[in-house]
Amino acid sequence: MVSGSLWRDRDFTLFWLVQTLSVAGDSFSYVAIPLLVLRGTGSVSHMGLLTGLAGVATILTGVFAGALADRIDRRVLLIVCDVFRAALYALIPIVWLFSPQIWLLYAIVPLGAAFAMIFRVTYVAALPNLVNPERITEANARLSATYAAAAVGGPVLAGILSALYGPTAAIAVDAVTFTVSAIGLCFVRLRVRQPAGEPRRPDGLSWRDLVVGVRFLWRHPVLRALTMLLWFLTFLTLGLTDIIVFYVGHELRQSDTTVGYVLATAAAGTIVAAFVVAPARRSWGFGACWIGSYALCGVAIAGIGMTRSVPVIALLATTFVFGIGVAGICSMSLRQEVTPDHLLGRVTSSFWTVHSALGPVGAAVLTASAANYGVPATTLFAGVACLLVAVVGTLTPIRQARPERLAVEAP
Repeated sequence: MVSGSLWRDRDFTLFWLVQTLSVAGDSFSYVAIPLLVLRGTGSVSHMGLLTGLAGVATILTGVFAGALADRIDRRVLLIVCDVFRAALYALIPIVWLFSPQIWLLYAIVPLGAAFAMIFRVTYVAALPNLVNPERITEANARLSATYAAAAVGGPVLAGILSALYGPTAAIAVDAVTFTVSAIGLCFVRLRVRQPAGEPRRPDGLSWRDLVVGVRFLWRHPVLRALTMLLWFLTFLTLGLTDIIVFYVGHELRQSDTTVGYVLATAAAGTIVAAFVVAPARRSWGFGACWIGSYALCGVAIAGIGMTRSVPVIALLATTFVFGIGVAGICSMSLRQEVTPDHLLGRVTSSFWTVHSALGPVGAAVLTASAANYGVPATTLFAGVACLLVAVVGTLTPIRQARPERLAVEAP
């Protein structure tokens, strides 16, 4: 029986407030950095290269991010990540005051992505220390909904701010929100879930930590299949935001404000996903939600390049984000439900590191394809491929309605 309300939980509510603010600020950079590159170079390939470098940094950081989350006080680690990201993103508008330096983005964005990876892994590992196990899916859904609500307003304001004062002003806002988030996290308390007799967290960092996480993923039939299929899906989807920004802002010759509106509208898809994911998973099961979501993503991706109507592009982008949101919340909740607390950081980082491995290559390939062969051909290919991956999912244990009940296979 689930009792009480999450909103009456002081620590969860404070965590929700500061992270919602941080996500709102993050959405400013989400729009402003591609616009800054587009203004400086006019090239979608350069945008894809920057996204790819950020992806490489994310993957490399994933080797040890989980070990950090399992060994260091998780609240302290979250605060440190916010402090470093605040400093990094504040450097961009400061330098631009004197002279634009596009090369600086190729240093700051990957470093920011590295700290973001550590933060994301620690955040996922810390959530079960904030709420009871039966509340995990609900907590993930509520956080996703409010994050998305913040992300709806963020791109709009970022587009307006970029049009009036330049993209660096929007990036400065992101730096401020990271600072506020770090201060707020100082007052959040995490509960210890490690029961008596559970293995002690070992000292030191090693590549073997990644192996520990991969081994657990491999032994759970659904997590194993999810990791393998997401390997391909990340290749197909990581560069999509760059393609949308390029298509709307360059080929359709729309303003920065319009680009912000399109990305803000797309973010609303996560809000809808957050409201429907918990009841949908209870009614239809994990497999139907995850597979159906990526099939819907495939249709949306394929359609984006087939229209020159900005409202239709925004609608299709919203559909894509909705599908990603439902599948992502289901996937994250399943990992939190089946993974022991002392392994959760390493399993999370292993999951993201492995399935993200092709992401940087995909971002570079898809944006180069958009530059050379056009957006319509590129999105059609990516959408059809995404649909095929969803079909393959029906032949794997992912189709299970209640995978949290499956036992981990013996080593």
